[in-house]
Amino acid sequence: MTDLSTRYFDTLIERLAKVRDEQNAAIDKAAEMCAKSIAAGKLAFTFGTGHGAIPALESFPRTGTIVGFRPIVESTMISFHHVWGDMGARQYRFIHAQEGYGRAIMRSHQLDSADTMILFSHSGINAVILDIAMECKERGIGLIAVTSLPHSSTVPSRHSSGKRLYEVADVVIDTGIPKGDAAIYIDGLEHPVGGSSTSVTIAIAHAIVSNTAEKLVKQGITPGVMVSPNTTEKKIADKQNDENYDALWARLKAR
Repeated sequence: MTDLSTRYFDTLIERLAKVRDEQNAAIDKAAEMCAKSIAAGKLAFTFGTGHGAIPALESFPRTGTIVGFRPIVESTMISFHHVWGDMGARQYRFIHAQEGYGRAIMRSHQLDSADTMILFSHSGINAVILDIAMECKERGIGLIAVTSLPHSSTVPSRHSSGKRLYEVADVVIDTGIPKGDAAIYIDGLEHPVGGSSTSVTIAIAHAIVSNTAEKLVKQGITPGVMVSPNTTEKKIADKQNDENYDALWARLKAR
């Protein structure tokens, strides 16, 4: 009998392979949109709530990412791991369901119509995500959805528009993750364990960033790449990364 860890990794590999085989065209279109924004001196924003915030955060400034990607980080949207106390799971469950909050986030970041927005949401049905998606459409901002069609297509929207994220986005990248997300059933345990949506969406995020970098290079644009001070001489890495931060600030200051 296959051990549980092997079952989990096999399942995750299968789900990644499915994205590789079926979503390459969508990822390429997403990268084209991001490269167009970055080449124009604009930004490719990334955002998600709860676990969807993790792939958004991976887009910059971690090692191997490029200048031009800009995660939107809302502390109320990423502290869902707290069970008790400030900004905990209960507050998160309340806030991400409140219409109007997403539009306030958009106003705070002063998006330009030439920017691109990538939204990460497994279900694609909750208020904050749909707020941001709807405002992107209203303002002509290119919108990319990384979401689960097997989940989202089978549940109703929780937004007054009645829309789900995949119904609003210009480009949809389907993670293919089943509705329940968790992948492994154990005899004697009612509910499955072993979530996989986060790992898959992080891989998609890095595929978009890497593909975007290639497209910029093909246009004769050398993107600023974040380098690791643990594998490059620290002074050299710090100089490179500080230049990247300055380049991002220049884009933000121009707003």
